[in-house]
Amino acid sequence: MDMLRLATAGSVDDGKSTLIGRLLYDTKTVFADQLDSVERASRDRGDDYVNLALLTDGLRAEREQGITIDVAYRYFATPRRKFIVADTPGHIQYTRNMVTGASTAGLALILVDARKGLQEQSRRHAFLTTLLQVPHLVLCVNKMDLVGYSEEVFESIRAEFTQFAAKLDVADLTVIPVSALLGDNIVSRSVNMPWYEGPSLLHHLENVHVASDRNLIDVRFPVQYVIRPQSERHRDYRGYAGQLAGGVMKPGDEVMVLPSGLTSRISSIETADGPVAEAFPPMSVTIRLEDELDVSRGDMICRVMNAPSMVQDVDAMVCWMADAPMRAGQKYVIKHTTRTARTQVKELQYRLDVNSLHRDRDAAELGLNDIGRIGLRTTQPLLCDEYRRNRSTGGFILVDEATNRTVGAGMINGSA
Repeated sequence: MDMLRLATAGSVDDGKSTLIGRLLYDTKTVFADQLDSVERASRDRGDDYVNLALLTDGLRAEREQGITIDVAYRYFATPRRKFIVADTPGHIQYTRNMVTGASTAGLALILVDARKGLQEQSRRHAFLTTLLQVPHLVLCVNKMDLVGYSEEVFESIRAEFTQFAAKLDVADLTVIPVSALLGDNIVSRSVNMPWYEGPSLLHHLENVHVASDRNLIDVRFPVQYVIRPQSERHRDYRGYAGQLAGGVMKPGDEVMVLPSGLTSRISSIETADGPVAEAFPPMSVTIRLEDELDVSRGDMICRVMNAPSMVQDVDAMVCWMADAPMRAGQKYVIKHTTRTARTQVKELQYRLDVNSLHRDRDAAELGLNDIGRIGLRTTQPLLCDEYRRNRSTGGFILVDEATNRTVGAGMINGSA
């Protein structure tokens, strides 16, 4: 059974947490004690209905304010597919949390309140999901019950968003009218909207094709750990463990180890359940080679004629996640796949206004939640691809050496 990671996005009070709560409730993945707790909390708040948003808004501050602050991950499954849902905040000041939730998602659910139409945050989050190369986008026009299930309201929002999405790099867009509170078009088709002929939300989530979203052409295996058992019985064993980030690997394939450039062939591929005939993303495997090579953590195993770029001058987009601003000349630790190095910000090319897509080339710094294009110089070469080609080998994080906190999340455009 395959798995789909999805993230919610959109403006404040558009009903993201309620939508996820409805999915959990209608797919019967809510425990009885959880439901009792939510019913009790709903009564305490004075709600005359079961507030399903409380299934995901777990922090006390979230429940008190009625907003989502941190990213909440929830899991549910149907007979067709497993799901991991990231419920991300809608407030502007929590943009970094939204980026965190969407960075690993295969599908983004953007919610719009049917009464309000497209908001600034709706556009902002749509842009961020395309910047993060989320392959599938679903626009849920929520609270249709509050506009009398009007087809005209739905069509005007759909037309406006489609026009905006044309400026972005949207590969797959689906628009669905829903009522998360009442369950219209969530699990089954709604009788209140006979004019809508598309699928329900759950039907679309179960059937959207995600197998081809990962890069199966470029073999990329960042070595995470070298396995050398010290026992007498396993004296000659040497395996390289990690998670496959791209391509398909089979025993007998000729491969190259970077940065050394040494070549060998794969003798076997092993998992926790035993040997396999092939490996593909995102499998975690142990690779054994025919030759004894000097391979260590941070190295990359790839095809001989298809290697990633080895760059020390990196051109990248970055979302800034720290209170202290980022300026040219500052130094950080960069973590890219399994490799860690030190890096310096060479230049800030521009700060991006996410709402207007205007590039401010006079900006001197990036503040909290800002997004900009920067140039980095690293102490060791990164073995990378462009982010749009491979999200795993094209993404990185910046860490403050003094506090060990993540201060930025980046997407590689190429060599600077």
